[in-house]
Amino acid sequence: MNTPRTTLYKDEQNGKLMGVCAGLADYTGIEVLWWRLGALFSIWLTGGLILPAYFIMGMLLNKKPSHLYTSDVKEQKYWQSVRANPNRTAREIRGKLREIDRRLANVEEHYVSSNPRLDAEIERLR
Repeated sequence: MNTPRTTLYKDEQNGKLMGVCAGLADYTGIEVLWWRLGALFSIWLTGGLILPAYFIMGMLLNKKPSHLYTSDVKEQKYWQSVRANPNRTAREIRGKLREIDRRLANVEEHYVSSNPRLDAEIERLR
């Protein structure tokens, strides 16, 4: 599950310094302000030891592709939820597909029950 939409990127367009916090915010769906405050608190808490990790991430992470959900907020929120909990998302998709299958079976049953010739043809094919 390592598609371009589920990969961590640095977001230089929305970032202040190298785009690491903005990239983490985009990846997790947590507001960028909280990532920045956490980074500042971590600098204070570790006595600045977190700064090399920040700059290494800034150098190693790829830039966010420009075509990646450029304007569709709904798509961006969807992919953030997929990254946050892929198992829940898969369950939701399976549930939606089961519901579609059930509704399709109801439509098929209704149509076949009102059309005896079609019902006989389907039975003949079985």
